[in-house]
Amino acid sequence: MSTAPQVPGVEVRAVWRDGYEQVLTEQSLSLLAQLHREFEGRRQELLRARAARDAELASDALPDFLVETADVRGGDWTVAPAAPGLVDRRVEITGPTDRKMVINALNCGAKVFMADFEDSNTPTFDNLVTGQLNLRDAWLRQIDFTSPQGKSYALDETVATLVVRNRGWHLPERHVLVDGQPVSGSLFDFCMYLSTSGRIAIEKGFGPYFYLPKMESHLEARLWNDVFVVGQEAVRIPRGTIRATCLVETILAAFEMEEILYELREHSSGLNAGRWDYIFSMFKKFRTRGEEFQLPDRADVKMTVPFMRAYTELLVKTCHAHGAHAIGGMAAFIPNRKDAEVNDAALKAVRADKSREADDGFDGSWVAHPDLVPVALEVFDAKLGDTPNQLGRRRDDVHVTAAQLLAARETPGQVTEAGVRNNVSVGIQYLESWLRGGGAVAIFNLMEDAATAEISRSQIWQWVHNGVSTAEGTKITPDWVRRVEDEELEKVRATIGDEAYQAGEFAQARELFEQVALADDFVEFLTLPAYERLA
Repeated sequence: MSTAPQVPGVEVRAVWRDGYEQVLTEQSLSLLAQLHREFEGRRQELLRARAARDAELASDALPDFLVETADVRGGDWTVAPAAPGLVDRRVEITGPTDRKMVINALNCGAKVFMADFEDSNTPTFDNLVTGQLNLRDAWLRQIDFTSPQGKSYALDETVATLVVRNRGWHLPERHVLVDGQPVSGSLFDFCMYLSTSGRIAIEKGFGPYFYLPKMESHLEARLWNDVFVVGQEAVRIPRGTIRATCLVETILAAFEMEEILYELREHSSGLNAGRWDYIFSMFKKFRTRGEEFQLPDRADVKMTVPFMRAYTELLVKTCHAHGAHAIGGMAAFIPNRKDAEVNDAALKAVRADKSREADDGFDGSWVAHPDLVPVALEVFDAKLGDTPNQLGRRRDDVHVTAAQLLAARETPGQVTEAGVRNNVSVGIQYLESWLRGGGAVAIFNLMEDAATAEISRSQIWQWVHNGVSTAEGTKITPDWVRRVEDEELEKVRATIGDEAYQAGEFAQARELFEQVALADDFVEFLTLPAYERLA
């Protein structure tokens, strides 16, 4: 069995498995060491700036558009022209990087597959490395899979364009150290993909394309742009070959959309409305602000409520003003073939959601399941026809104020016992799957990932710590939430059977849920303490 190549200052602390040498090469580890040494100080500085801003928002501060970058907003500049494979993005599918998923997603008829190392992936070292191998094999068209039942999977002749979502700036990769310090998970994912698949993608007529998550400021985008410049030079590919779509999934990023595009303009492929993390950020950033930012049950926080409407319309206007694609949010419904009534109602809702996005000017949208691709395609085909996008449709009619972006109180709905129970059940069931290595899991006919689990646990935290009562009159206290946990877990046990329940990680998942939903101090991301529980 081979071992990690010897690169000065680099240590790989993981069980080594056959095949790892194809990803953890001297080139990829040397690039990682170079980028860590050059940019880790700036990354840590930006994370400290996040913490300082959080402290301000937890008191009485409110975000606003930046005075110091006013010349960028509305300026006469454009991003780079769309790269090959990213001109027509009318439907994109996202999911983890296991072998079967990669094949099915590339084959499903979507224009783009976002291979996800972040919210739908549990970052075990094996998941990360084998995921990179699967993506390389996909580029080489040598990927196949046979299920335990004997069903075979292979790539079709025409497949989606492959884009990779690496982890956010806040996440570490503790299995790889440079000069004794754990590296950034973002930089690890970036370096492994660029080194393993970047040149192959170029040879196939495309390029190394990325989705960038969880950013909170244009300075974080500037850091990514600088990483891209150094990375391209290091692997000797032309500057501008890398392209990145930024997820606008924090309330702070919503105030800096134009600045983020501007910082990445030579590498930009547009912005995406990351709806679930965006809702999570509203809970997180204003968690101690009482009724001013209290939201109802998560099922009531729809894309049509005022603060979400303002956010999405501003995103389309911003992108099209500068020649960038605007990509809509995730349809998380999982088709239920056993219940036609539930299925029909959900598909009707998905169609309405995608129709709204197409009418608003989005150039494409996300789905979580291959069965939703035809629905989304039908909607965008009807709007676009043979035109690949709506970049020519400027939304000069849109004028969004800071107050509109922050209008959480205008969200209709109630806090109900059913909403509390759903949050508890989804949160614990998701964490149980995550701890077993599954970062995306179907629960109650929805595809849940880290972003939706964040909504569940942060909403519980906010309700508990602001003394909220349900519409039925029950005060939401830690003791009551624990009783709800008992009852909801008994429902799970009855559904899956005692043997499966005992074989699972439900006790640990419950403990972790309470850590991130009931503790006095708010944990920034649930994936941080969850990561500490992985081998």
